[in-house]
Order: sequence, then structure tokens, then C-alpha cells
Amino acid sequence: MLHLRLVVPPELAPRTLDTLTAAAAVCNIVHFPGASRQPDGDLVLADVAREDASIILSDLRRLGLEREGAVMVSEIDTALSDRARRAEKAASGSPADAVVWEMVESRTSESAELSFSFLSFMALATMIAAVGILTDSQILIIGAMIVGPEFGPLAGFCVAAVERRPSLARRSLTALAAGFPLAIVAALLLTLALRLAGQAPDELSAVSRPTTTFISEPNAYSVLVAVLAGVAGMLSLSTAKSGALIGVLVSVTTIPAAGNIGVATAYGDWGEVGGATAQLLLNLAFIMVAGVATLGLQRSRFLRRRRAHSRLPARRAEGADPPP
Repeated sequence: MLHLRLVVPPELAPRTLDTLTAAAAVCNIVHFPGASRQPDGDLVLADVAREDASIILSDLRRLGLEREGAVMVSEIDTALSDRARRAEKAASGSPADAVVWEMVESRTSESAELSFSFLSFMALATMIAAVGILTDSQILIIGAMIVGPEFGPLAGFCVAAVERRPSLARRSLTALAAGFPLAIVAALLLTLALRLAGQAPDELSAVSRPTTTFISEPNAYSVLVAVLAGVAGMLSLSTAKSGALIGVLVSVTTIPAAGNIGVATAYGDWGEVGGATAQLLLNLAFIMVAGVATLGLQRSRFLRRRRAHSRLPARRAEGADPPP
């Protein structure tokens, strides 16, 4: 279940309440007339089944609440209520599979921003990967994958492509375009510093790092893993399965590949640079393709449900469906 907190202008209050009370997936509706200040208006509280949340939110946004008032959405961890259980049963589908598009948009919009923290984590993750490459440590490579924040802008671009939001797409691509070069330079400078200090190997070769050479050797499995990770990542993001996202981050070699570019550049190994660059671009491209395809299928299903929902009042008026 999700909890809605609505700030409603007085003139929209009747239509808002009618919208909520007409939906079988909504329960626990509370109305406080005149309770809101800045803006002045009514306060309306309600709980909605996760499966129908985006449909109800779409109805509320069409009323103008987003412009004239406010719509706040929060998760409900525990609901001990027979009415809540009936509301969940009235909504089609499973709560575990439900996509609340407004929450997806909010999460991706925030994580797609080019910020100091994003650039810092990109640089730190890639430097960890560089140390992992120099010491042939798979543990450090995995750690670098988890620390890396690059999936946020990738997810932001996928959402932007599906919802046709060019501003979000530009922000996401800007973050990636700024983050990866900075991260590569950070790995390069760290490697040069370690070489000057005598703490790095004399040469970079398959013999010196047998367990991490896969980073610069893209193949068919790289494509397969990138596609599977893109699908899993979008499902994790859209269905709020944050635990699965950790597995996604560990599956792809974007951050290690960026680190390897910096390390190989410091050694002047241009063949290694080319292989790592191909690995990086391949992962980014196929994660995006798979992510857009996954979200596109989910979005088309939602749009069909919303169209069916919008036709429901007309069918009821004609007597095709009994009242709820």
C-alpha cells in the first residue's frame, strides 16, 4: 500500500474526493477542510493499492492538483486493515510487480543529476578498480562495481527514452559524459603516482594479473551479461527491489573497464586501452538497449490499463458494469 497526502484547493476538493471514493483500490480517505496553509486549501489523506497507484495519481494530476496544490506519496510498511486488504484485492495484478511510475521518475531524476557527490563516487570507484587491476584482486574489482554510481544516469536515460523526456535524457547523458572521463583521469593519475612511488608492477601483462584480464577482453558473454543486467536493473528500479540492484552492479564491468583504461594509459599499453574502451562502450550500449526495451514493455502495459480505466465510467453509465 501507498499513502497519499494531498493539498487540495477548495474548488477541487469535491472532484478529488469523488475520484478517490470511486476507486475500489483506494481506502482510508480522510478530509480536513481548510487545514492547509501555503497554499491555502484542504488536506486529504488516503491509502491506495500499489498496483493501481499510478492510475489514481494520473487521475489526480489531470484535475490540476500538481499545479494548484500538492501530491505526496510515501510507502506504508505495515497496514493492519481489512479495508486495505480489500483494496489490494480490488486492484489487478501483484503488489510485487506493480510499477509506480511517479516514484520511478522521482528516483531516476535525482540519481541522474551531475553533482559533486556523483563525480566523487565515480572517481573513487574507478581508483579502487585501478588498485584491483594492479594487484589482480577480484575483491577490489567487485567493491569498485558496488561503489560506482553510474547506473543512476543509465536508468535515467532509459526512463527518459520511454517517457520521451528530453531534459532528463540530456541530464543523464551529461552525467555519463562528464563522469567517465573524470574517473579515467583519476585512475590514470593514481597509477602514475603508484609507479613513481615504486608500488606498482613494472609492466602490465596477463602474467601479472591473470584473474582480471577479462576486463579488457569483450566477447559474446559480455553482450549477454550487459543485456541481462539491463533487464534486471530496470526491473529492480521499477518494482523497488533494491536488493537485486546490488547484483546488477556486480554483473557489469563499466567501472572496472574505465579503471583499466586509466591504468593501461599510464603504462602506454594501447592495445589494452582499446580492449577496455570496447568493453566500456559495449556495456553502456547494451544496458541502455535492454533497459529501454524492458521499461517500454512495462509502460505499454500500464498505458493499456490506464486507457481501460478511463473508459470505465462511460461503460458504467451505459449499464455495462455494476457500480463498485
